[in-house]
Formats: sequence, structure tokens, C-alpha cells
Amino acid sequence: MAPPHLPSPSFSIQAFLWWRPEEARRRDLALVEAMGFGWVKQNIAWRDIEGIKKGAYNWYFPDAIVADVEEAGLRLLVRIDRQPFWSQDLEHEPVRNNSPPADPNDFFDFCRAFAGRYRGRIDAYQVWNEPNLDREWGRREPNAADYVELLKGCYTSIKAVDPEAIVVSAGLAPTGQDLPFAIPDDRYLQQMYDAGAAPYFDVLGLNAPGYKAPPEVSPEEAADPKQGWGGHRTFAYRHVEDMRAIMVANGDADKQVAILEMGWTTDPRPDSPYHWHAVTEQQQADYLVRAYDYARHNWPWVGLINAVYIAKSDWTEQNEEYWWSITYPDFPETRVRPAYEALQAMSK
Repeated sequence: MAPPHLPSPSFSIQAFLWWRPEEARRRDLALVEAMGFGWVKQNIAWRDIEGIKKGAYNWYFPDAIVADVEEAGLRLLVRIDRQPFWSQDLEHEPVRNNSPPADPNDFFDFCRAFAGRYRGRIDAYQVWNEPNLDREWGRREPNAADYVELLKGCYTSIKAVDPEAIVVSAGLAPTGQDLPFAIPDDRYLQQMYDAGAAPYFDVLGLNAPGYKAPPEVSPEEAADPKQGWGGHRTFAYRHVEDMRAIMVANGDADKQVAILEMGWTTDPRPDSPYHWHAVTEQQQADYLVRAYDYARHNWPWVGLINAVYIAKSDWTEQNEEYWWSITYPDFPETRVRPAYEALQAMSK
């Protein structure tokens, strides 16, 4: 069976619809509609559905979110991760961040129950996030082979109950760090292929922040310290091309790439680790539009491109995500940044 192909590019934005039926589900979905974007991404934590004990599901919020997204005429990409504490190794303290469960079958059972309930209603599933970082892998050394086992089981479980659903591998984090804290995304991806990942995802998931460089800057330019873009290939939106080359070398050229997180931060805080690559609000707006445009003209193998974020109403200036967002968190007042207006006005 040929892998699924979405229009290139397909326009998506991440929103936060859980817990906030008034400001999030109705106001924020209206903002997505008004942008002319066709997709919305929502993180759904396994622990928020099956948090008490195995098999005790609470579907109230996901039922409402799926219905609201349908009513808005949008397509839904769901990221599933964040284990319930009962699924962890009881010999250690619970890990609040992402951690693979002690028994992977618990996750596979959840994937099957989740996809079965929303068969034909959730368009795509992202399986985990940034497993090449220790903070997303239970504070343990990342291990691509272990992630592939998690991906394989979830993929098989989803496809058993909803064969038409699109399964996207986890967004990999561009990073120059190495073990024990991280594995660079290019090496991790090759390790995934070496571990037999290819049959177990429909679309390759990547994260592609632009850092300081405009979207047209090549990885070679970003790696040149004289250029002032950070001195590493990963500090370029076009690092995605490095990852695509690995797909092609492993015989996976027929599949699309989904860019699951894409954006530029405007973080002005001198003590922030993100301040070094902050851009102005006008640059953020310009670069986001140019990123979609670059993909449209140069990357026929890219499908979904998901920008970050429609802001959560409880974010403050102390939240890293506040500065990546294209709207302000204010409620009931709605304020948008220049990036929102630019994305709304661009050709789609």
C-alpha cells in the first residue's frame, strides 16, 4: 500500500484545547479557521485519559475536543505520550515528564483503545515527542531501538482498529548534544532505520525551529561560524534537508515528512537559554511565511507543517512558549501578534 500523501505543504497550528472549553475550544479553533489553516495539532496525555488504573478510561475531554474540531471543519493531529504513573517502574520515583512505561503493552493497549474510539475522526497520530532527548525518555539515555519498539507496537495497535489513520513518528529534536543527555537527530534517525523502523510509520516526524537564521539559510551556512547563525548545521530550518537525505538513503523516499514544530522565538529575557536566537516580532512573522513558501517551492516531499503556537490562556512571560506563540494568552480579550496576521494573509 502506498504511503499517504497530503498536499505540500499542508497548513497546521498547535493549540491547547484541553480543560478550557470556552477560551480554547471555541475561541482558539475560530482563530485557526480564520487563519485559513486546515489542521490543528493537540497534545493528549495518556495519563489524562487512563490515569487512575489500567482500563479506567475517562473520555470526556477527548470526546469534546474531537467533536469541536469536527464542527470547525478542521483535521486533527494528536500527539500521544506522557505515561500514567501507574505504568512506571515502581522501584523508582514517578517521572512527571515523558517516560516509556515499564510494560510497553500498556501503551499499546491504550493506543488501540484510543484509535478505536475515534476511528475515522482523528486523522493522524504522532507517537511520542523528541525521544532523542533524555528529558523526553524518562531521564534515561535515549535509545532509538527502544523507541522503535514503542513505535512499532503503537502503530500496529492503531492500524488494527483504524487502518486509514496516519501514523507519524515522533518529532526529533535538532540538537548538537550527545550522550548521556541526547543523541543528535540525524544519528538517531539512522539508528531508527537500523532498528527496523521503516514499516512502522506512514510519515516521518521532525521538529524544525529556525533559531536565529532566516528560513532560506542552508545548513552549511548555519555551520559556518563566520555567518553568525550559531555554528552548527542544526541551527537552520533547512536542516530538514539533512534528515530527508537519510530517508532517501534508507529507501524511504516515497514517504512524506511532517514538520511537527516550526517557529521562531522573540524571547527578550537576557537569562533565557533561547535569547541568543531571538528575533523581532516582525522577523518572526516574515520568517514563518517564508518558511511555508520555501517548502512550497523546494520540498515536494513535505506534507504537514505545524507552526507553534496558539497561546494557552495561563501562559505568562516566564513561559518559554509565550515567546514562540503567534497570539497572546489574554482572555477574554483576543490579541494576536504580527505573525498571526501574516500567516492569515499569506497564500495557501
